[in-house]
Amino acid sequence: MPDYSFEVSAKEKGYNVICGVDEAGRGPLAGPVCAAAVILPEGTVIEGLDDSKKLTEKKREALFEVIKEKAIAYGIAFSSVEEIEEFNILGATYIAMCRAIEQLPVKPDYVLIDGNRYPPMLDIDGETVVKGDSKSMSIAAASILAKVTRDRLLLQYAERYPEYSFEKHKGYGTKAHIEAIKKYGVTEIHRPSFLKKLL
Repeated sequence: MPDYSFEVSAKEKGYNVICGVDEAGRGPLAGPVCAAAVILPEGTVIEGLDDSKKLTEKKREALFEVIKEKAIAYGIAFSSVEEIEEFNILGATYIAMCRAIEQLPVKPDYVLIDGNRYPPMLDIDGETVVKGDSKSMSIAAASILAKVTRDRLLLQYAERYPEYSFEKHKGYGTKAHIEAIKKYGVTEIHRPSFLKKLL
């Protein structure tokens, strides 16, 4: 379960405003990548908060509202399919993360980033935390904001492109999604570079 040990460690180093950052949607064949940045009040308990991948959709939706209510500040941002194609998925993820941090009304002085790569253009001190969404409360909160926001966008795409069933797979490369692409073709929200092997 996530806790505040990384946040406390940063405070002990002299930092005051610690922000957790995570993304959702690096792997799908369609849709943008989404990132969120969250600053939580020190020691805030949010019941059931965990890595978004371990939670049901219903639980994530409930926590989404609680996190927004309890956070000192949060930012949520996307990087588009066009940016994924231009800068590759890692570059686009960095862009989304930096945008989410820029949206914060309170500026962090230390950033905890899920994963093992720190955005090179981010000029704030910080560190990467592998599997951070199951270790740090701030990153876990960010993982839920990013996942729920992206899933909601994919539900909108499902209405626009009903034959692809985006509401079920959220753009990931399931068998049904791949069959739909082969049958109906590629939409403007698909990532061409992710489809090369398929097509």
